[in-house]
Amino acid sequence: MGWLDALRGIAALAVVFDHSSASFLAEFRRAVMPEFAAGRYGILVFFLVSGYIIPASLERRGDVRAFWIGRVFRIHPLCAVVVAVFLALGLAGVVKPRGGSDVVGAAVAHLTLLQELLGTPNVLMVLWTLSYEMAFYLLVVALFTVRRHERSATVAVTLAVVAAVVAVTGVALPASALSRLVGTGPLIALASTAVVAAICCASAASPALRVVGGVLGGVSALVLVAGNGTVAVWEGLVVLAVMFLGTAVHRADNGQGTWRHAACTAAVVIVCATGSAYAHGDESHFTWRGWISALLLALLTFGVGLAARGRRIPRSLLGLGAISYSVYLVHPVLLAVSDGVFGRSPRDNPVAELAFCAVLLPLCALTYRYVETPGRRWGRSLVHKGPTRLLAER
Repeated sequence: MGWLDALRGIAALAVVFDHSSASFLAEFRRAVMPEFAAGRYGILVFFLVSGYIIPASLERRGDVRAFWIGRVFRIHPLCAVVVAVFLALGLAGVVKPRGGSDVVGAAVAHLTLLQELLGTPNVLMVLWTLSYEMAFYLLVVALFTVRRHERSATVAVTLAVVAAVVAVTGVALPASALSRLVGTGPLIALASTAVVAAICCASAASPALRVVGGVLGGVSALVLVAGNGTVAVWEGLVVLAVMFLGTAVHRADNGQGTWRHAACTAAVVIVCATGSAYAHGDESHFTWRGWISALLLALLTFGVGLAARGRRIPRSLLGLGAISYSVYLVHPVLLAVSDGVFGRSPRDNPVAELAFCAVLLPLCALTYRYVETPGRRWGRSLVHKGPTRLLAER
C-alpha cells in the first residue's frame, strides 16, 4: 500500500529531525520542541501504520508461525547489523555505547526485542519503540488465537481508559518496578523463556496449545508494559491503544466494522490520551503541549494519508518509505559518529543538517538493498519450506 509507505517515510524524517536537530539546530530545537515533539509525532505515525497493517497481515495468512517468521526476518537482520556496527565503533573509540555489565543478559533482552521492558539499556536510543511493537505483536497473536481479533476497537478503548485512570489517579507501579523487585537478570530469563514458549505454543498444531501460547504471550506483554517500562505507564498503554486504533480504522476501511465505530474509538483514544498527558504535567524532557500536539498531528497525518490512498504518490516519497526502517535504525549510528568526530554545533547550522541527510539517505538505500531485502527473502523461503497451518477455523 503506497500511502502507508509514504507515511512511514514522513515518520522516519520526523524522528531523524528530532534527533539530528540536537546536534545541528540546537537553538531552533529549544524554541520548537516544547510546543511540538517531532520525534513522538514520527513514532506515533509509525505505530498507527503498524496497527493498521500488522493484524491484517496475520489474519490474511491465518498462520501464526508464518507471521512470526516474517516479523523476525523483517526486523532482526538490520537490527543485528546496525547494533554490531555500533558496538564495533564503540570498541574503536568513535562512539560511546550504552549498556551495563551483564552482556549476556543484555544480548538476550535485545534478541527478544523487549529490552526496554526488561530493565536493560537500549544499545541504540531508538530501539525502545521496538519493544512496544513486540508487545503489540504478542497481544495481536493472543487475540487471534482466542478468536477475539475483531475486538480491536474495544481493546483500544479499554487501554486508553485505563491509561487515563492511571495518569489522573497516579496509581501505577514506578518505572522498572519488576526489575527492582526480582532483579534484571532473573526477569530477563523469566520473560524471555515465557515469550519463546508463547511463540512456540501459539505456532503449534494443537488448538489448545495455540490458545495457551497466545494467552501467555499477551499476558506477558501487558505485565511488562504496566510493570517494567521506563516511560510512564500511561504512555505505554496509550501507545498500545494508538496501535489498536489503527487496527480499528483498518477494519472500517475493509468492511469489517463501521466508520462510526472507528470514529468513536478515535474520539475516546484522543480524549484519554490528551487528558493523560495533561494530567502528567511537564518534566525536563516532556511537556504536555508538545506531546499532545504530536499526537493530534500524527492522527491528522494518518487521516490525510487514508483519505488520499487512491491518489498517485510521488516516487521519491514511496522510495523514502521503502527505506524508512533503515533510516530509523541507521541515523542514530551516523549521528553518534558525527558527534564523536565533529562535535555538536553551538549554533544553528542548516547546511550541516542537510549534509547529514545527504549522507544518511544513500547509506540507508544500501542497507535496504543488502541487508533488509535479503532478510525478507530468507524469511519468505522459510515460510514456504515449512508446513502451513491455518488457525482461522470459522
